[in-house]
Amino acid sequence: MSETYVVGVDYGTLSGRAVVVRVSDGAELGSAVHEYPHAVLEQALPSGRRLAPDWALQVPEDYRAVLREAVPAAVAAAGIDPADVVGIATDFTACTMVPTTADGTPLNELEGLADRPHAYTKLWKHHAAQPQADRINALARERGEAWLPRYGGLISSEWEFAKGLELFEDDRELYDLTEHWVEAADWIVWQLTGTYVRNACTAGYKGIYQDGAYPTPAFLEALAPGFGSFVADKVEHPLGQLGDRAGSLTAEAAAWTGLPEGIAVAVGNVDAHVTAPAAQAVEPGQMVAIMGTSTCHVMVSDVLAEVPGMCGVVDGGIVSGSYGYEAGQSGVGDIFGWFTRTGLPADYAAAAEASGEDAHQLLTRLAAAQEIGEHGLVALDWHNGNRSVLVDHNLSGAVIGLTLATRPEDVYRALLEATAFGTRVIVETFRDAGVPVTELVIAGGLAKNRLLMQIYADVTRLPLSVIGSTQGPALGSAIHAAVAAGAYPDVVAASKAMGKVDKAVFVPDEASAAAYDELFAVYRDLHDHFGRERRDLMRGLRGVRHRAHERREAREAAAGTSTSSTDAAVLEGAHA
Repeated sequence: MSETYVVGVDYGTLSGRAVVVRVSDGAELGSAVHEYPHAVLEQALPSGRRLAPDWALQVPEDYRAVLREAVPAAVAAAGIDPADVVGIATDFTACTMVPTTADGTPLNELEGLADRPHAYTKLWKHHAAQPQADRINALARERGEAWLPRYGGLISSEWEFAKGLELFEDDRELYDLTEHWVEAADWIVWQLTGTYVRNACTAGYKGIYQDGAYPTPAFLEALAPGFGSFVADKVEHPLGQLGDRAGSLTAEAAAWTGLPEGIAVAVGNVDAHVTAPAAQAVEPGQMVAIMGTSTCHVMVSDVLAEVPGMCGVVDGGIVSGSYGYEAGQSGVGDIFGWFTRTGLPADYAAAAEASGEDAHQLLTRLAAAQEIGEHGLVALDWHNGNRSVLVDHNLSGAVIGLTLATRPEDVYRALLEATAFGTRVIVETFRDAGVPVTELVIAGGLAKNRLLMQIYADVTRLPLSVIGSTQGPALGSAIHAAVAAGAYPDVVAASKAMGKVDKAVFVPDEASAAAYDELFAVYRDLHDHFGRERRDLMRGLRGVRHRAHERREAREAAAGTSTSSTDAAVLEGAHA
């Protein structure tokens, strides 16, 4: 019998990656990446129109381009006959929302709407809906909504309802034009199949779908008059379960990808959740940390518990028959990247170039030579807000202990450690709620940083296993494609055959763990002070920033001047 193959496509924050995988054993035979031409719109729209703080948008056409560019290139790199491909599956960042017409056309592609910010895709890290999230949380607590504890007691500004309420209140015309409020994970499947199927994963974790229902019209109407029909008009749609077949590849999508028309297309999924089967981490106690620009923590369990500050627990949210839990950190690799862009002196940059290293490699090498605590610093990893367990994107980062003797490698190491401390808070919160974590399984590009991995093992006192693939989400999607194509009975069986993991690559060192306990105690004090007791301090600074932005816009409007399109484009490129 000839071999068959599947294609997994992973849509990340800045690019989409396709990988060709052999169905029989999960061997990865070829891959290709397509960078999004527009990257992330945080400073301005393509037209040059400036964006307010905390916005993060994308251009949906960039997602289609991944199908046209990366998929054929991956098949060519694999050297296989495209006719032997039996299925394709995709995963996406979440919660990433696309406002569309009835046929799936994104609003920004309609005539006259390209200069309207709310017409674009709202990326997962769009945090401008924090005021709406605050109101959702307050009303849910006041009414005793049964679904709120399933999300750790707090709904995030990143999620479907907060962003939807923001659209309703900030641009009612575009809200009324929106006929479907679609997760990008489902929109791309819609592009492949011509059929809109809403996936159970994002519906449960990001769309407040619990026990077969969304928040009631009465609750939504109490949030804002006229918003009560949001679910019925914009959200509610048939759900597909993970691993199911959403439909068949259309002739148009076959022409884009070079794959056979009619092959299986799996129900959409989230990049983090789809990675668990790729890492063979589908047993209770195994927490998968997908570490990239941010980190998402997912795990399965046979018990249902209410974990404070978690992103959610969903029956069948990762694999059928188990409860799937999610938590996360909104900034990890983004924080390290921010520091190398903004905090690296010229002499350090020159030293990195002379040694043939990039900035991360140089700072990691210098930081690795230090004793634990030698820098005298503790940082808070909230540069992009806090996803778990405080669930507040108006919080911000901090570095405590700076002196005139502090060096760049000191701050860099403190930032590495801060993200590990943030993960420990999540692990301990799960443990205290009755969902113990016995192993961390690391996926994502940051697994290559051995110093960072050892810090995580020492800080959490857990063994760290590492996924045996550099393309975990894409491999996970390929596993789901194989199930959708009928090659395996379920995702667990496909995971055993096609997943890859290297066990206990990093183990905690007791002396180092004890040293980190001392620093973690300081981190926890700062965490609780700025995140709970005096949360108003950081929120107040965010308010100052917004008011300054409004004053500048008003001043420029009165003077008839504004930041030029050229300047906006330069700034956007600098922040990409």
